[in-house]
Amino acid sequence: MISKDELIKLLPYALSKTDLPLAGKTSGKVRDWYDLPNGERLILTTDRLSAFDVILAQVPFKGQVLNQLSGWWFEQTRDIIANHIVALPDPNAAIVKVAQPILVEVIVRGYITGVTSTALWYRYSLGEREIYGYTFPGGLQKNAELPEPIVTPTTKGGATGHDERLSCAEVVEKGLLDAQTWERVQSAALAIFKRGQEIARKAGLILVDTKYEFGIANNGSIVLIDEVHTPDSSRFWKADTYAERFAAGEDPENFDKEFVRLEYAKQGYRGDGTPPAMPAELWAAASERYITIYELLTGKTFEAGAYPIEPRLIENLKKAGSL
Repeated sequence: MISKDELIKLLPYALSKTDLPLAGKTSGKVRDWYDLPNGERLILTTDRLSAFDVILAQVPFKGQVLNQLSGWWFEQTRDIIANHIVALPDPNAAIVKVAQPILVEVIVRGYITGVTSTALWYRYSLGEREIYGYTFPGGLQKNAELPEPIVTPTTKGGATGHDERLSCAEVVEKGLLDAQTWERVQSAALAIFKRGQEIARKAGLILVDTKYEFGIANNGSIVLIDEVHTPDSSRFWKADTYAERFAAGEDPENFDKEFVRLEYAKQGYRGDGTPPAMPAELWAAASERYITIYELLTGKTFEAGAYPIEPRLIENLKKAGSL
């Protein structure tokens, strides 16, 4: 493991943005992408860390972990559904086949938890018992495991700019997808989640819930896109302490980026106004966590890419014929 002091020294060199000599750059919260010839796209995963819909910092090796961990999960699930990956020419880069994104975020939940407005526990704690089209009994405890994982879709952004809850039936009723395509997407999502839970358990983690994105390839087939079972898209808990903490009415030990949100919440920040300055040690700890999750899930030793990233990235993309 890279030492905390070394990670702190790398903070100024973390990849905040890319500016390659390619046309058509688009940027999201964490990724930059450029369209390539032949229906392909270059996706570059930066070190940007976002929470509360705000980019808070750049965390060394975060981008590499997300890119390589997603690449690993795509391989672990390709027998369930095809994906958009063509190649990973650099630790922070993926070349993918362009797919038309499905305008539904497919969230799979294995536990009743969460405090955001779309979370199961939040809705349940308000007294709701019909949530996302599912009926929940009274008397449930926060963080309880559900009898079986469920799909709880949301819109992507919606009219308000925020994700809006949908029932599975509404996806078809609102014309977002036809019934056959939606059935295939749900089936694939639940199967991928089950695979993810099995692998996470072997690593001493619980895959609590996650977000999947799907697209329609040029040949009309459904493909898995974006990222899979990363600390950004998924909630993980430590498995060995879950039962004891649940019995005591305590929250499980999170093992994703949730601890960053909690540190900001302690400072009274929940996304409004200017984020407070946080110590370098927090970002070094975040880097350590991302690397640890990669190693636990994949069973591989993390091989740190060279910093600064840009020269290495350009060299590798030239070798791949993408620059």
